[in-house]
Amino acid sequence: MARPPKARESALAAYCELLRSDGERATTIDAVAARAGVSKGGVLYHFPSKEALAEAALEAFREACARDLVIMAEAPEGPSRHYVRTSWTSGSDLDTYYTAMVRLAQSSWQPAISALETVHSSWLDLIRSEVGDRHAAEAIMLVGEGLYHHSSMPGEWSRSTFARSLNQLLDQVDRLKAK
Repeated sequence: MARPPKARESALAAYCELLRSDGERATTIDAVAARAGVSKGGVLYHFPSKEALAEAALEAFREACARDLVIMAEAPEGPSRHYVRTSWTSGSDLDTYYTAMVRLAQSSWQPAISALETVHSSWLDLIRSEVGDRHAAEAIMLVGEGLYHHSSMPGEWSRSTFARSLNQLLDQVDRLKAK
């Protein structure tokens, strides 16, 4: 498969960064071009509108989710432990596009809302298939969501507190799985 042009990649990355830092209203074509270090014409060549940027981010999100679901399903430690352990990490492609979708969902963009609902349901289905108990699966997912939230917070308190507890939280996941 051919690699997308660098200007396209830079513009899409800049768009996602702007969504994360400044929100949907700040993601003008001019702002994306400035952040990406390309001309406005360069952005418009690849993305003729903000909607086209959002659609590209949505497609990248879906691709990252599909890869993640395969990895999660095949994880030797099982989907539950994998989900919780990887919820602590940020900075991945999935994290970048997930955050972009959250920001677009906050602006009521229905495709982002639907994509987030789909991936959350898929994650929960994998966990539930391993655990067998709906409520235990939901609790495991909420542990992961809490870790994700805290990993994205500024400051050291969350990172130092929960980083020290990750192994114990994974032990708690094992107890929930055994119920």
